[in-house]
Amino acid sequence: MLQQTQVKTVIPFYQTFVRHYQNISSLANASIDDVLSLWTGLGYYARARNLHKTATIIHNDYDDEMPNSLEALIALPGIGRSTAGAIMALAHHQYFPILDGNVKRVLARYKAISGWPGNKAVEQLLWQHAEQLLPNNRIAHYIQAQMDLGATICTRIKPECEMCPLHSDCMAFQQGNSQDYPSPKPKKVIPIRKTNWIVAQSGLGEVLLEQRPNSGIWGGLWSFPEIDTTENIQHICQHQLNLNTINISVKPHFRHVFSHFKLDITPHIIQCNNNDNHISENKNISWYKISDALRLGLPAPVKSFLKTL
Repeated sequence: MLQQTQVKTVIPFYQTFVRHYQNISSLANASIDDVLSLWTGLGYYARARNLHKTATIIHNDYDDEMPNSLEALIALPGIGRSTAGAIMALAHHQYFPILDGNVKRVLARYKAISGWPGNKAVEQLLWQHAEQLLPNNRIAHYIQAQMDLGATICTRIKPECEMCPLHSDCMAFQQGNSQDYPSPKPKKVIPIRKTNWIVAQSGLGEVLLEQRPNSGIWGGLWSFPEIDTTENIQHICQHQLNLNTINISVKPHFRHVFSHFKLDITPHIIQCNNNDNHISENKNISWYKISDALRLGLPAPVKSFLKTL
C-alpha cells in the first residue's frame, strides 16, 4: 500500500497518463514503448503492459466496451477476481464481492480472522465471509462503503473504532484488540543483489541500450546491458557487443530498492570509437542519442543516470 508521501508523488504521473490516453481506443492504438515511457517512475511495469494488452483486447473484441461478465473480465490481463467483482458491482450493479486491501482489513476485524491475509487459507476464508455478507440491494453503495470504511475509519494504524457504524457487531472491537487484526505479513530478510551496467558511449555521443524481456524486473523497458561479473568485461564488450572500446572507467555504485530485494548497481562507462552495424540490426539492442533515449520506456534509475551523462 502506498504511503501518503508516495501518493503525492505518484498521482501526477497517473494524471499525465490518463490525460494522454483518454479512452480505450487511444491506449490500444498506442505503441507499448510510448505507454512504458509515460509510465516511467510509477513502478510495477507489468501493470502498464497489462493495461495496454487489455485495452487492445477490448478494442478489438468488445468494440471498446468493457465485458459485462465476471469470467470475461477475469480473462483480461491484469484483472483478478476482486477487480472484476468491483467492476461488476459498481458498473453493472451485479452482486459480486470484492477483496482489496481495505476490505480484507475490515472483514478480518469484523469477524476476528487471525492470520496474514496473503495466506491462501486466510484469503479463502475472507472470500467466504465477503460473499455471505453481500446485501440484498444497493450493491454498488455497499461495495463503495466497504472500501471507504477501510480507507477512512478502519485504518491500518489507529482505527477510529468509536466512530465506526459497525463497531457494535465487530468481534475485534468487542475483544478490545482491533489493532491485532489482520496479522502482519511475516518479516523476511530482504536480499541484496549486485549487477554491473555497461554504459557504452560512442564517438557520436550516443548510448547503447537494450530492451529487457517482457517478463521479470523492468519487463519491456530499455536499459543498459548488464553483466554479473566484470572479470571478462573487455571480452564481453568486444566479442558479444561488438564494441571497439577506447577506455573503461568505473563509477561509484548506487542502490535501487525494489519491494522484495535491493539492487546494487555499478556503472561502467565504456568509451567507443564506433557504432557497429551488427548491433543496430538487432531490434532489442541499439544506439540512441540521449535526448531520444529519454523518450523511451526506461526504469527510473536508468533515466536518472542518463541525465547525468
